[in-house]
Amino acid sequence: MKQFLVNSVGRLDMICWILVVIFFCGCSLMFNGDFNQSFIAAGGVVLVMILIGLSIEIIIETLKDVRGLGTITGFITNGPELVCLIVGLVVGDVLFAASTPLGSNFMNPILLIIAALVTRVFFKTFRTNWRYSMTCISLTAGMAVSFYAIPVQYHTYWVAIAFVITLMLFFKRPPEEVEESMEEEVIAKWSLLPAIAVLITAGYFLDPVVSFASQQSHAPKGVIGFFVLATLSSWPEFKCCLALLSRKKYPAAILNITVSNITNIWLAIAGVATYLFISS
Repeated sequence: MKQFLVNSVGRLDMICWILVVIFFCGCSLMFNGDFNQSFIAAGGVVLVMILIGLSIEIIIETLKDVRGLGTITGFITNGPELVCLIVGLVVGDVLFAASTPLGSNFMNPILLIIAALVTRVFFKTFRTNWRYSMTCISLTAGMAVSFYAIPVQYHTYWVAIAFVITLMLFFKRPPEEVEESMEEEVIAKWSLLPAIAVLITAGYFLDPVVSFASQQSHAPKGVIGFFVLATLSSWPEFKCCLALLSRKKYPAAILNITVSNITNIWLAIAGVATYLFISS
């Protein structure tokens, strides 16, 4: 277990942690924020990122020989978006409820590209089922944009069209092969449930912790939203892609992103449908 935890923390993780601290502390000095509180808040962001990374590693390690690993992780890494969706519906703000899952559809493919470059398997990754990948990513991103582009009274039609398209994309997804592994299990299977619980909980607290760091550092909200929140909200998918690509599971990494994008649309559909049902 100790060796597993050591191996799950890489150089990229530490660079990201340092950049997060530098960003918030630097903003506190530039915009007359509270440096001490900014440092503490940045440490909180780093802690949440560590928990997300470790939980992803444990999930993949326990499921490493399971068929459909990419599809499974695509669902699991959307746990934080599900929690945010529920919170938005509770407060009665359907646009806020749908914004988190829909916004992730743009960042997910960008982080897949970064993960492929970091692991030096860019061409191998994007030669894998590239027609389906490009089609799925383009359509799910387009549906996310169209949700905000059309008037609210047409959201019912958006729900119906988006559901049909994503259902077709899901059932047309390429199959995954099971790779036989001669390695002994490092992580017990029972670790899966607590790892999923930690992932969802950490994902839920990521946004409030970053918002607190923004308040204390007086960082510009536009910069926070575009560079920090957009990236960190998709951190589970990014860590999952890194772990899968490092294991040479290229189809699983692609499906992690495409299924995650499909699931994001389904979450938005569920949120809009629930809101329309309650308000009718």
